[in-house]
Amino acid sequence: MVFKKLRQAMGIGGPSIETVLHDPNTMPGSVVTGEITIIGGQFNSDITSVNLALRTRVEVESGDNEYTSNLEYAKTPVAGNFRLEEGARHSVPFQFPIPWEAPLTHMYGQPLRGTTVGIATELEVAGALDPGDLDPIAVHPLPAQERILAAFSNLGFHFRNADCEKGRIWGVHQELPFYQEIEFTPPHQYARGINQLEVTFVSYPQSMEVVLELDKRGGILSEGHDAFSRFTVDYASVHGTDWERQLGGFLDEASRRRGFF
Repeated sequence: MVFKKLRQAMGIGGPSIETVLHDPNTMPGSVVTGEITIIGGQFNSDITSVNLALRTRVEVESGDNEYTSNLEYAKTPVAGNFRLEEGARHSVPFQFPIPWEAPLTHMYGQPLRGTTVGIATELEVAGALDPGDLDPIAVHPLPAQERILAAFSNLGFHFRNADCEKGRIWGVHQELPFYQEIEFTPPHQYARGINQLEVTFVSYPQSMEVVLELDKRGGILSEGHDAFSRFTVDYASVHGTDWERQLGGFLDEASRRRGFF
């Protein structure tokens, strides 16, 4: 169990709040469970709402500028409209669904540098909102995502960094207003044609879209450019495919010619 220290939610004399996650490890499409305990302060309080929300740090492009922002999404109400007496304790068990498109925070069994996801407990008391601290959760890959990532590793690609970018991918259905890019450096056999590989997963209950972006090297007579492609992976048949061979063929073709596949 992961315990969060008792926190004064609404200032001196106001209610305090404690959130306990039963297990912070999860996957896209799964559920995080826990319990919220609210303890009355030095006076009675009217609790308007108790909400849980996911927050992720994203990169935002605005004109020629780029900045990072904490984006709140997947907000879920868990309680509200009750009176909390002075010094009283009120417990709220919860089940919080993790979106299928949630960015990964772990890969190959290790924390994924560049991405954090946390659950915030928001308490609203008589119109005043306390945004809450962040309880980090560990979002591990789905089996299908893990298989694709393992294939890139077996081909010699090395993880470089990961980030989340606000926006949408053309031609791909997204529920969330951002997407994650997992960046790899290529092995020597692709290094002459490819600077960098970026992998994005957009997952659904039965399948996922895999979006690949190649930052291609320029030659003496041409400039480098980005090339894109995407393909659908069905969860039920993902382990019946030789992904090392298939992805290797795609990348061999892409590194040799101007277009992708």
